[in-house]
Amino acid sequence: MTQDADPVFRSSSHPGYSSAVSNHPGRVSARKLRREVQVQFASTACTIQTQEGSVHARPGDAIVTGTAGEHWRVSRAHFSEKYQALAPTNDGEPGRYVSLPNPIQAVPMSQPFEVVLADGVSRLRGQPGDWLVDYGDGSLGIVSKAIFANTYELVG
Repeated sequence: MTQDADPVFRSSSHPGYSSAVSNHPGRVSARKLRREVQVQFASTACTIQTQEGSVHARPGDAIVTGTAGEHWRVSRAHFSEKYQALAPTNDGEPGRYVSLPNPIQAVPMSQPFEVVLADGVSRLRGQPGDWLVDYGDGSLGIVSKAIFANTYELVG
C-alpha cells in the first residue's frame, strides 16, 4: 500500500470523540492508568521528536516523558485535566506528575496510518499494531502496542 493510500485522521480541537473513532467497528473503550511521568514546560516554541514524528510545541505546553522514555506534547489548555503534580512539585512547574484515569476510545490499527494534530502542522505516522487514540477533547494520538498495554486498561 502506498503512503498516499494510508488513512489520515485529523484532530478537531473540539470537545468530544471523533466519529472516525467512535463509529469504527474495532473501537474499544479504555481508561488511562495512573502512571508517574516527568514534565517540562516549553519556554519558547519548539519541536519535539516523538516515536511517531515531530510535534510542534508552543510556550507553556507540557513536554511529557513516559515510563519507557517516550516523549509527547500536551497543550497547556488540557494539561491540568490529564495530570496532577506529585509533591514536592507544584502544579504548573516542571517535575513529577501522575496521569489521571481519564476515559479514551481507541482502535488497534492493522495498516499504516497518519494523524494530523490540532495545530494542523504536526503529523504523526503509525504502523500496523499501533493504536489510534481519541482523548475525547478533540485530540487524537498514536500509541504503540507495548506502551498502550502498559498505560491503559480496557473498560466496559
